[in-house]
Amino acid sequence: MRILLSNDDGYFAPGLAVLAATLGRHGHEITVVAPERDRSGASNSLTLDRPLMVRETPGGFHYVNGTPTDCVHLAVTGLLPHLPDMVISGINHGANMGDDTVYSGTVAAATEGFLLGIPSVAVSLANVSFAKSFANTQDENFQTAADYIAGLVARFAERPFPEHVLLNVNVPDVPADRITGVEVTRLGRRHKAQDTVKTINPRNQTMYWVGAAGAAQDAGAGTDFHALARGCISLTPLQLDLTRYAQMGLVEDWLAR
Repeated sequence: MRILLSNDDGYFAPGLAVLAATLGRHGHEITVVAPERDRSGASNSLTLDRPLMVRETPGGFHYVNGTPTDCVHLAVTGLLPHLPDMVISGINHGANMGDDTVYSGTVAAATEGFLLGIPSVAVSLANVSFAKSFANTQDENFQTAADYIAGLVARFAERPFPEHVLLNVNVPDVPADRITGVEVTRLGRRHKAQDTVKTINPRNQTMYWVGAAGAAQDAGAGTDFHALARGCISLTPLQLDLTRYAQMGLVEDWLAR
């Protein structure tokens, strides 16, 4: 299979390197097009106010002075001689669950592939510090996630998914023998983000840092949060239709009054 890899952590990120090497060992044709620097939180932004440049590392990775969405868009619409069979974004260093998916550059890169008609997967290595059953949460077990994705790609090759698909995958940051299963989940919800952090720089100017993500609010059975807390890999199929159909009638009534 021809696979386009991207991410939002940058072309130098260890998760991307592990995933590329693992998929390459399974005989897939791998092309990497990733941002030149960390673009976490870039969401689905496209760069429209300046030209973009694509450079290549000695190892063959391509990197772009743009966003994750730019990377996939450029690759699919002009850079690559053939359309990829799949787009995979990651392995992100950190979870992308619940509300995270709205802001995530990792999910955005996969979303762009999906919008361009290609089966796409976002994969993240999720710190499970909120799960009391895991004592060590800093192992950075990228190989656990890479091996799972390699198996998922093999399944796609053997049995293509019957519909256009965008999957968000979160893998617990633990060794493979501590993964307890795989669950198909829905997105959970977080509490609102923590307050903005204010600091004063040496010139007595106020600086602001966006606060950390809120704790899990909706983390019940069936959510991605619940799966990860139990040591399971979470697979969430995503959609992009933002229409709130249940409110269409309410809006019509409100306008008519």
